Amino acid sequence: MKTRKTLVDVAAAAGVSKMTASRALRGDKDVSEANVEKVKRAAREIGYYGNHLAASLSSKRTDLIGVVVPSLTNIVFPQVMSGVTNALKGSALQPVFGVTDYDPETEYDIIRNMLSWRPAGLIVAGLDQPGETRKLLTDAGVPIVQIMDCDGDPVDACVGFSHTGAGRDMASALLATGRRRFGYVGRNLDKDTRAAKRKKGFHEALRDQGLDFIDTIDGAQLEGGAATVSAIACGRRMTDELLARQPDLDCIHFSNDDLAFGGLCHCIAAGIDIPGKIALAGFNGLSLLEGFPGKIATSRTARREIGETAARVILETVEGARTKSGKIQILTPTISLGVLAVTAD
Repeated sequence: MKTRKTLVDVAAAAGVSKMTASRALRGDKDVSEANVEKVKRAAREIGYYGNHLAASLSSKRTDLIGVVVPSLTNIVFPQVMSGVTNALKGSALQPVFGVTDYDPETEYDIIRNMLSWRPAGLIVAGLDQPGETRKLLTDAGVPIVQIMDCDGDPVDACVGFSHTGAGRDMASALLATGRRRFGYVGRNLDKDTRAAKRKKGFHEALRDQGLDFIDTIDGAQLEGGAATVSAIACGRRMTDELLARQPDLDCIHFSNDDLAFGGLCHCIAAGIDIPGKIALAGFNGLSLLEGFPGKIATSRTARREIGETAARVILETVEGARTKSGKIQILTPTISLGVLAVTAD
């Protein structure tokens, strides 16, 4: 059996001392660029990968950043994760990802396990964790960045936007086009608290104009539950059901673009003019909507930028030898009405 390469092997291959090899691999600034290059080249050539567990015992933390997201079923959170990874390039920190499927118990277990690894920091989606999970984050002793929301009280840093405001802004934009008979299609709003906040803001804007939703439908209400089918299929099915009940709607607001895309698929198959007869509005600005006949109104979010900013907050906090930063950064979504804005003229 071959033995694992050690730091002594790296130093010998690079022709430097063990101390210089160690400092070069740690990124110490007092090591010359020539020696850093020699050591890194030697480490690659002999297949050295170090022992971060031993390093964490002496430093009281690993070089891992935990990233906890609710879903990977659409492009939203993969783009956030891409931003995190990009921001950490060239640093000693490495992201580790966990997916909760919008389940609070799973989220608690993932965060607890990640904290047991002594990470350099945590990036967690949302602000609405239950009390036990919030206590874990509050007492973590490492920088915490909560992302994708700012409607609440972060335990430390926060990078995101107001979902209530995003819902209100979309409703105001649609009202300005003359739409008055609104329906709503959502999915599992008891767990997706950010979508619930958008619905709340949208509803508030309607009420300000003396209006209300004509009808609403939640995927969780469907027979067999919505969690077992894709969001697009769920959106198509719910749009069919909603329009069968309320054929005179002139706008349907969906909790996200995946559901809205399913609604568009139904309308195209049924020969319903979009947006001439009925406007469809989603959230997230997903690229899958481009190129299809009939445009969906949407709110475009800076997902990759949110991931990059959150990772940089942790980097800066760690480099400053602090456990909290308290930074709040709000990145407001932009509304795209597509051809709907032209139709209203």
